[in-house]
Amino acid sequence: MAERPYIVGNWKMNGTRAMLSEARAIDRAAQRYMKAEVAVAPPYTLIHAVHREAEQIGVGAQDCFPGDDGAHTGDISATMIADAGAKFVILGHSERRADHRETADQINAKIQSALDAGLRIILCCGETLPTREKGEAEKFVLDQLRASLPQIEDAAERLTVAYEPVWAIGTGKTATPADIEAMHRAIRRLLDETYGEEHSAQVRILYGGSVKPENAREILSLPEVGGALVGGASLSAESFLGIVVAASETEEA
Repeated sequence: MAERPYIVGNWKMNGTRAMLSEARAIDRAAQRYMKAEVAVAPPYTLIHAVHREAEQIGVGAQDCFPGDDGAHTGDISATMIADAGAKFVILGHSERRADHRETADQINAKIQSALDAGLRIILCCGETLPTREKGEAEKFVLDQLRASLPQIEDAAERLTVAYEPVWAIGTGKTATPADIEAMHRAIRRLLDETYGEEHSAQVRILYGGSVKPENAREILSLPEVGGALVGGASLSAESFLGIVVAASETEEA
């Protein structure tokens, strides 16, 4: 597994220029906690502004359109977000899959565009509550990943996987440590099969789903949990940095 835990804040559809003060506070603190790699994915409108402010944290996007340019009103390409200063892009998030009916083929096209633009990828996966209650969570998540994992030779170098059980996103509910550990181990086995153990070791597997300062240390200490994809708690520098501190302390332990 990669050395430093990766803590990524997904701001979703939140943030105006007033949020730059939070980004600055996160960046200053990240310079003190170098045992964790810290990043934020603001809305498109703030990518360039956060990039200009940031000295330590990574800056990314929450989605991209497949293709470099063309008659696609309202869409933003991977090339455009890279030009704005983004270094990574979140793809396949459950909210995109549900709200925009994104298919595996569409996600695959976005992944290829992002890789072509030189971006790193955070590929999301996760099951709904009915799927878990039927005992089909692991199969569902692994099938979801098999349909979208990039197959090119050097993909593992720029890939992060984020496991986010849909029923835990923004609900205050969190999967049990046993469930998180079991799913992350299953994902690791799939990555080993796909890329070979030597290359798959470079891929961090994040957990997302109501990660908070109060539960971060327990989650981040679990085997194969290489960091966290944080939603609501990343909108406040204070709460987000509580998770960063937990990640740093876990790395020291």
